[in-house]
Amino acid sequence: MDMPLDQIEFETMLLGRYMNLLTYRGNRRLDRSAYILLSRIEAEGPLSISRLSDAFGLDTSTLNRQTAAMLRAGVVERIPDPEGGIARKFVITAEGKRRLDSDRTENVNGLAHVLAHWTPEEAAQLADCLGRFNRDIERLDGRPWPRD
Repeated sequence: MDMPLDQIEFETMLLGRYMNLLTYRGNRRLDRSAYILLSRIEAEGPLSISRLSDAFGLDTSTLNRQTAAMLRAGVVERIPDPEGGIARKFVITAEGKRRLDSDRTENVNGLAHVLAHWTPEEAAQLADCLGRFNRDIERLDGRPWPRD
């Protein structure tokens, strides 16, 4: 196997672990699935289970469990489709927005601490490479993440 691929696999494995360690606050944080689902709803607006299933490639039973936990936590609510469709859609509550923003701020602050000795150009280069990497994954998967 190509050495850069081995190193990329190893470093992305560690990155996932370190991001959790970098921002750990105990039980106060959203779990990973809630953070990602809330981020998608924030980016796209109200979404049905069907649309979430399409966006993430997850079966509806998995999403039903995840969204039920989010409903119990008060971070989302179900509303009638604003466009008049039959399916109910999930929207972020004020508490969900507050917690998502808090977690995101903590993530950014943790990254700022790690990158404190990097030049702005080095940080921009990392951001560009990660963006390209994620967009290529999305292209292959067929499920692009909405971006500005």
